[in-house]
Amino acid sequence: MVAKLFDQDTLLDLTVNIIPLVIIAFFVVAYVFMSPFETDPLTTAVQFGLLIIPFVLLAVLTYIAGRAIVNSEENVDQYLPGQASMADAEPVERAPENSKEVNADAELESASSPSEQAPDAVAEAELDPSTAQDTS
Repeated sequence: MVAKLFDQDTLLDLTVNIIPLVIIAFFVVAYVFMSPFETDPLTTAVQFGLLIIPFVLLAVLTYIAGRAIVNSEENVDQYLPGQASMADAEPVERAPENSKEVNADAELESASSPSEQAPDAVAEAELDPSTAQDTS
């Protein structure tokens, strides 16, 4: 069921939380079958409480982190590592909702009016000495 929720990259990101879960689960199983301490009910309850409560909290945190990673991959542009904060970086993969905005921006830029090009032509004519008229 986890494979349906998270893809391979997300599971790789979550291994930093999954490894401690496995370690805690190992100690819970080990303490159930081999009790190195006395079998006082209070001591046993505290011992298992100190293992099970962090296990449950870490499992919940891991699930929430996985959901956040999946949602961010769906809603945020994906950049190469280290390039997300660069001004001229191009995303490797655009989020679905952002790709519509980029297409609209590209259409607006391609449909620019000729009046935007006219000042450039005038500036080039002013700088070109062969087209300048002799006023003296």
